[in-house]
Amino acid sequence: MKKPVIIGGRDGTGRVKFGGGAPLALIAGPCVIEGEKFTLSLAEKLAALARKKRIPLVFKASFDKANRTSLKSYRGPGLAEGLRILARVRRETGLPVMTDIHEPAQARAAAGVVDALQIPAFLSRQTDLVTAAARTGLPVNIKKAQFMAPEDIAHAVDKARAQGNRGVLVTERGASFGYHNLVVDMRSFPQLAALGVPVVFDATHSVQLPGGLGRASGGQREFISVLAKAACAAGADALFVETHTAPARALSDGPNAVPLAQLGGLWDSALAVWRAAR
Repeated sequence: MKKPVIIGGRDGTGRVKFGGGAPLALIAGPCVIEGEKFTLSLAEKLAALARKKRIPLVFKASFDKANRTSLKSYRGPGLAEGLRILARVRRETGLPVMTDIHEPAQARAAAGVVDALQIPAFLSRQTDLVTAAARTGLPVNIKKAQFMAPEDIAHAVDKARAQGNRGVLVTERGASFGYHNLVVDMRSFPQLAALGVPVVFDATHSVQLPGGLGRASGGQREFISVLAKAACAAGADALFVETHTAPARALSDGPNAVPLAQLGGLWDSALAVWRAAR
């Protein structure tokens, strides 16, 4: 059995295990930080849900979305302000926190605040970025690019492990299928697990329609639950779910975000399948 990856557990935060026989885990939060008040409020609601349902939960939000479709799209508050807000989320909710980085120079600053770093799917081949994240010593969640076969992500995993970092997770988020569409090949879960890493399923980005709205990406929210349950049956160790209190007003990825009010039900149904499959 592969060794679990542990996120959190320092400075009073919760301790969440991924893989290695650990319970199904959840990474959840808004796509991007939409101001301090909103982000903290959403994090508090997620913390309450995690306590109620005993969900091993890591909060995730981006301080910058550097890969937006349009130059006019909202990107976030930036590194300094974003990390200040995430530090407050971590301190006041007790949830471990993850955020993504887009440049090697951001790794050290982010690692001083959060509990895990994420490599965006489009950047998973960027050697300097992956190695900089790994050298911080924090767990690193590498999202498999939309253009990569499951076995190809092994090279990114090797880059991180070569820095002495054994806390690597890999996230499946669908593969490009023609224009403005993604599909999820369920064979990828055992293939990724064969790399000896916990496997996360990004249930919300997998229903994204990249560039589908012209100046922004669209999404098919109605298929999130179906794919989440299928992934749990196929061997996923954790789910990644972007959520928002009002997805129609979200500043990024609203069409494929789960309404917060529905997240508990989604978790219950996915967890039932995960348990049955084991």
